[in-house]
Amino acid sequence: MKNIWAPWRAEYILKDKKDSKCIFCEAARKNDPLIIDRKTLCFSIMNRFPYTSGHCMVLPYRHTGDITTLSAEENMEMTSMVQSVIEAIRQTMNPDGFNVGCNMGSASGAGIEDHIHIHIVPRWNGDVNFMPVLSDVHMISEHIDKTKDKIKKALS
Repeated sequence: MKNIWAPWRAEYILKDKKDSKCIFCEAARKNDPLIIDRKTLCFSIMNRFPYTSGHCMVLPYRHTGDITTLSAEENMEMTSMVQSVIEAIRQTMNPDGFNVGCNMGSASGAGIEDHIHIHIVPRWNGDVNFMPVLSDVHMISEHIDKTKDKIKKALS
């Protein structure tokens, strides 16, 4: 049997889940190093616990858990940022496709339901295997900092 090392997961596993601060609001406020782009109303950030290499999110600075409460300006800026991040990932990682979407509410699978965010998950033909299905393990082929630097460069 092979060992798969993912030491960054310990941060999530051991974190106090009762922390009252929104991790996304805190990321924006503290200028989290995983932020890849900032606009007036929204920002994009690497997913700290990704499903695949290049897994990013786009979200408004304003704390809201419901996409229907976004202003027209927030909605337009989020959509524009999603397009830009997809193009940057295409240029730097050459995926075969993308999963793009958001989950509203815990019943939909939202891990953080109080701050709406759009996931951008690059996908490659043949990237789905038994690991996530049988053992809840995701294989990440590149260190998150290296991926972030490539995407950030393509966005600038």
